[in-house]
Amino acid sequence: MTERQSRRTFLRDTGSGVLGFYLAGQILYLTPAEAREQNIPLRVLNAHQARSLDALGEVLLPGAAAAGVVHFVDHQLAAPAADQLLMIRYLGVEPPFTPFYLGGLAALDQQAQARFQKPFADLDPSQQTTLVGQIAQANPEGWDGPPAPLFYFVLRSDALDVVYGTQSGVESLDVPYMAHIVPPSRWGE
Repeated sequence: MTERQSRRTFLRDTGSGVLGFYLAGQILYLTPAEAREQNIPLRVLNAHQARSLDALGEVLLPGAAAAGVVHFVDHQLAAPAADQLLMIRYLGVEPPFTPFYLGGLAALDQQAQARFQKPFADLDPSQQTTLVGQIAQANPEGWDGPPAPLFYFVLRSDALDVVYGTQSGVESLDVPYMAHIVPPSRWGE
């Protein structure tokens, strides 16, 4: 953020569905997919967590990884809790939300290691789908994270927001976009 741009201006500009990534002294307004393509550095998630989240996103909603689910979640977790657009914020869970996401990803990896002797991101698609199907139902034996079905629900909702949470995303479903209040822009414009 430059001295000429106040925090208030930054929050106003990024709070309307536009993601503002601060890089090398300037703010880049990008879609989560563009941030992924440009390899914008993550601020909260480490490389292993990002790989796990990308893989989980693809199981939850094919196309979520390419749509930038990792950059979306990371960007939101780096923001003040009151400004975050993550589903967890709307479910009555008290912030901070980072432990929820990191704990869920760690528990998912622990389950993958226990069952298949590999991290979740290295499992084949059928193993990933099996494991995700289990966490959607109940806490698997030995689960050491937030409630597994809640983690599933929240991450699936976040993936849906990234893939279909814009006018073009809704239109990609051949559904007319009929927002009550039309946003001032699509992601990153």
